[in-house]
Amino acid sequence: QVQLVESGGGLVQAGGSLRLSCAASGRTFSGYDMGWFRQAPGKEREFVAAITWTGGSTYNADSVKGRFTISRDNAKRTVYLQMNSLKPEDTAVYYCARHSYGTNWRSQNEYNYWGQGTQVTVSS
Repeated sequence: QVQLVESGGGLVQAGGSLRLSCAASGRTFSGYDMGWFRQAPGKEREFVAAITWTGGSTYNADSVKGRFTISRDNAKRTVYLQMNSLKPEDTAVYYCARHSYGTNWRSQNEYNYWGQGTQVTVSS
C-alpha cells in the first residue's frame, strides 16, 4: 500500500506564501515521479506541478509558473509545494499524487495514488 498525507494548507492573504508537504508511507516512494493537483469549488481538478523521482526535472502549469516551486526530499519521503505570491484564484483543495505511467505529466489518468487533500484559502 501507498499512503500520501498532505499538510500545510490554511488561510493566507493575497501576496502571501504557504508551503505544502506531502508525506509518503508504504513500500515505495523513491523511483516514482510525483505531482500536485488542485480543485476549486465547482471546477474540475487541474494540474499544478510535477517532479521526477530524482528531482532532476520539474513541470509547472502556466497558471503557477514563476510563483510555485515543487521539490522533494526522498530521505524524508516528502514532496513539497512552495507557493509564493498567492492569489485568490489559487484557492482550492490541493492534492499530491504518485505518477504511475506515461509521460503526460498533466494527465490525472497517469497517477494511481492520491492524498486526501489540504485546503488552501487565499483572501483579498
